[in-house]
Amino acid sequence: MAQAHTPKFSNPVVTWIDSRLPIFTMLNHEYNEYPMPKNVNYLWAFGAMAGMMLVIMIATGLFLAMQYTANTHMAFESVERIMRDVNFGWLLRYVHANGASMFFIVVFIHLFRGLYYGSYKAPREILWILGVVILLLMMATAFMGYVLPWGQMSFWGATVITNLFSAFPIVGDPIVTWLWGGFSVDNPTLNRFFALHFLLPFVIFAVVILHVAALHISGSNNPLGIDAKGPQDTVPFNPYVTVKDGFAIVVFLILYAAFVFFAPNYLGHPDNYIPANPLVTPAHIVPEWYFLPFYAILRAIPDKLGGVLAMFGAIAVLFVLPWLDTSRVRSCKFRPIYRQFFWVLVLCVLVLGYAGAQPAEGAWLLIARIGTFYYFFHFLVLLPVLGKMERPLPLPVSISEPVLKGGGRVAAGAHAKPMEKA
Repeated sequence: MAQAHTPKFSNPVVTWIDSRLPIFTMLNHEYNEYPMPKNVNYLWAFGAMAGMMLVIMIATGLFLAMQYTANTHMAFESVERIMRDVNFGWLLRYVHANGASMFFIVVFIHLFRGLYYGSYKAPREILWILGVVILLLMMATAFMGYVLPWGQMSFWGATVITNLFSAFPIVGDPIVTWLWGGFSVDNPTLNRFFALHFLLPFVIFAVVILHVAALHISGSNNPLGIDAKGPQDTVPFNPYVTVKDGFAIVVFLILYAAFVFFAPNYLGHPDNYIPANPLVTPAHIVPEWYFLPFYAILRAIPDKLGGVLAMFGAIAVLFVLPWLDTSRVRSCKFRPIYRQFFWVLVLCVLVLGYAGAQPAEGAWLLIARIGTFYYFFHFLVLLPVLGKMERPLPLPVSISEPVLKGGGRVAAGAHAKPMEKA
């Protein structure tokens, strides 16, 4: 027989439920008492922001789906009806449309924070891989959502991107036909994209639960990249981290609201306010800004199949990143040489994003090729080689000493020791 559960809550209803289904005990342990490294900074708030954005996107998407019509003859008009006739429909649409950009902003910052502080290294490999899966699902969801307004850029973006799969020999054409639901981007395409766009956020939500579970098993990383040695190195999640995250979220929501109320169309493309016309090709077909670095990589390769493989490879390389980095030190704070190359990578991705928005010709094509070369060089060559050659700085003995004293002793030969296991 199972041991009797000891009540921990003052509310008798909560105690009664928890004695039969200990969900409140689990929540108390995971989100109240959960030990966090005491030196985490505001960059660790972007995970909470991403979770909040997922909830906002699901909620607004659910209400928008009640008014949207997935038909090529009525989709554009149904979006205009939401904007003009549905009570607060304009607000729902702008929150949802700009929310996609805000979601990608916080996820990209979250990802680069992980790259800088080595959050992908043991024992957090599964945590990192689940994060990359979330990024892939977000990209698929965002692409399908961009098609739904059925404007010019929606139609032609869908045509160009889905056609990329035809580059694969043998299976390419059947994949494109299946994606289209026929032999061109038409009503069946819009219907299946709408269905998948509605479904995938719930798949993302499920993977996020696994992501958080993996985080709480392996423990949170921190700016020093060393493991907590005991209670002296940690603080309870609540109230310390919840207050810090709450403040960061308020600041983020102010920025989000500024876009929604003062520049709701700034991150969109003006051609998407023109109804889709298969007979008129836009002068310059570009995807949303968060796809631009990958779009630049795609166009940088002169061969169609090579470009598609490079574009997907830019994401695939992130899956194996924990095994590409051979350094035994997590944080860039103790890797002065690699830290410089990290900022080169950030600049490279920004330049690729800008090049992706320009015509694929002249100097911009050359810049995209240089950026593509460095992107893969960084992960496939620089990380493995530099990890073995670089001599990192000595690591602090514990988290608490630098936090409390502004410095702290260092362990003799700490730079040469392998990373501790959580």
